Amino acid sequence: MSTLKRAPRPCGSWFWDLEELAPPGLESALTTASRMADVVRKHDLLLPQQLEYRWYVSGSGGINIMTQLALTVPLGDASLPDRVRASQPVGFPDAEVDDLYVIGPGQWLDADGESHREPRLVELSVSPAPVGLSAELAVYHDVWAWFDFSGHPHPDVHRRNAPRLAAVLQDLNELLGVGGEPGEPTIFGAATEQGLATPEPYDDGLGPDVTGSL
Repeated sequence: MSTLKRAPRPCGSWFWDLEELAPPGLESALTTASRMADVVRKHDLLLPQQLEYRWYVSGSGGINIMTQLALTVPLGDASLPDRVRASQPVGFPDAEVDDLYVIGPGQWLDADGESHREPRLVELSVSPAPVGLSAELAVYHDVWAWFDFSGHPHPDVHRRNAPRLAAVLQDLNELLGVGGEPGEPTIFGAATEQGLATPEPYDDGLGPDVTGSL
């Protein structure tokens, strides 16, 4: 059960271009997702429970069908690529897998240091696209930021969670051998190389109130 407000767009995202580091394709994407998920899981930010992916037809685009596949085997299991292919929509024999999202809960810490389980605390995705492998990590909650969504500072929450996100990003950079590129900012936040940027406070010490956009 969710205990946090979730933004409809990322508070921050990071992109890794892996074209020169790993071949494209489903097997390579799942292997990369498994290695990345192991890193994120080490910091208790993601417990993989299912894969989520849409389908597209080359030359035509998306077909508006999404598949959710329970992870009854580890992400790195040799049988998983065939299980993903077996979920292909029967009406689209030429359909191919789009971005693979690794879905599961993670643990965040409140101001008192108590741990809470939150669905989709982070989102990890890997693209098997034939143009080249790529990966992305995104966050949608305010626990990583100095200000909460209402614009009030919550330094104790920030202090307990932001370093964990920074450690994950550093470990992923080391794993992949390339630095993650911060994604485009949104009204809910802007990514830096090590976490989320802190906007300049207003004269009253508060930050932007974005609750009206949640």
